[in-house]
Amino acid sequence: MTPHPLPPACAATPPLPDAVLEQVADYFRALGEPTRLQILQWLGPGERNVGELARLCGCSMANVSRHLALLTRHGLVLREMRGQNAYYRRADGAVDVLCDRVCEHIGRHFERRLAGSAPVKGGD
Repeated sequence: MTPHPLPPACAATPPLPDAVLEQVADYFRALGEPTRLQILQWLGPGERNVGELARLCGCSMANVSRHLALLTRHGLVLREMRGQNAYYRRADGAVDVLCDRVCEHIGRHFERRLAGSAPVKGGD
């Protein structure tokens, strides 16, 4: 397999200290749970409160609140209180760009695997 050249922004990035790499890994772990990815998708068109998100995912409000707290800690969503209700929205478009890149990469990966008639396994 031929390695892909790094995009200019990545090639120019100096090596990061271990403490920063740990924060980057934590950020990716926050995105590594399907329910949290669904929540980010549902927040795409606008803002929602915990009850709305709980109905959409079929989870308890407590479970959704825990996911939202983690997403908020990592700067992926913003929280705004209105009376007794907290409303959440995506923090910025950087998450969209990252998710789009990952989905494009996965799509290309599966296309190559299918073109080679190799069985497609999850997690590759």
